[in-house]
Amino acid sequence: MRMRLIFTLFLLSMLFYGCKKKDTTTQQVVVNHTPPPITSSTQVMGYNLLSKICGIWDGGVVSETALGSYPEWIVDFRPYSAGQVGAKNELDTANNIFMSFFICYHDSAYKLAFRNGGSFHSMSRVSYMEIDSVSETGSQSFYRFADFVKGMKRDIVDITFKQDSLIILAFTNVYNTEPWPTPHMQWRAKLQDTSSCQVAIAHFNFPQKVMVQNFSTTFAADSESVFYQGSGDPYPASAQPYVGQATLSYTAPGLSFAPNNHVFLLVTTQPLISGFTFNTANMIYRSRYVILDAYQSSFTFTLMHPGSYYLYAYYDANGDGVLDSGDYVSTANVPFTLGPAGTVAASTVIDYQIP
Repeated sequence: MRMRLIFTLFLLSMLFYGCKKKDTTTQQVVVNHTPPPITSSTQVMGYNLLSKICGIWDGGVVSETALGSYPEWIVDFRPYSAGQVGAKNELDTANNIFMSFFICYHDSAYKLAFRNGGSFHSMSRVSYMEIDSVSETGSQSFYRFADFVKGMKRDIVDITFKQDSLIILAFTNVYNTEPWPTPHMQWRAKLQDTSSCQVAIAHFNFPQKVMVQNFSTTFAADSESVFYQGSGDPYPASAQPYVGQATLSYTAPGLSFAPNNHVFLLVTTQPLISGFTFNTANMIYRSRYVILDAYQSSFTFTLMHPGSYYLYAYYDANGDGVLDSGDYVSTANVPFTLGPAGTVAASTVIDYQIP
């Protein structure tokens, strides 16, 4: 019995010693805050996502947010720089969403960062996440992002590519009120067009392994990598490169709009009208749109990709949310071109009622 007690105490002392030694080693890990030179051979975690996501995507959204679900969400992803791709979209004048992926340096490694957020009922939020998991095979590619500070306890975004389809699943802990992230949003989209992004791809020889942001110490004093109302945003909208803004408007001579109905401003990269015929096939080239209240006649699109576009407008006279008989539309292809980091204005005329 005495020998068994001595042996047990010996084992406990060895376990205690081993644990102390392991903890000491962990505390001595040194994180390099100075990025080493990045070259074409540098490992960048998630790098292949940059080229996979370029193009116009369209699909339905299932949302647990106050905005609810909607059957169609169109996103036009194009390069912002050699190491960044992104897009911004409006739902209406009070609600918009932006997404951007770029190369950063963090925890002594080059990897992709995900900048996501927007304005929701006039409250703005920007979340930053780092990639922490990649799986790429011949049939599909999977990328997972999580909060820079709290990791998967705060936010999780799963992105999956399967041939011409894109699935984005987002989870949050609902402003830290839940112990673990719960479903937030699901978007299942199909690739519509890759021609619209080719000019930017050629301009930057996109993608390239270049660092966009050094996040080594950026979030060191933060409890999470989420920022509200623009306060403390380390890479704000004003610093996003290459993109510009377009102020677009319409007139409707002689028409009287019901106060509760809406006007839709639509931007495409190819014309929708050929002579007197509406070209349904060209609906795949829709790039941006916004829903205006009837008393609003203009809107400024920000973070807009440089390029050539066409502007259209229609008035939803019966308030059913779709373009059909009795609604009023513009019948001209109104072209406009936005230069890099530029500004432009264009206007169209609502001049025809659909029989």
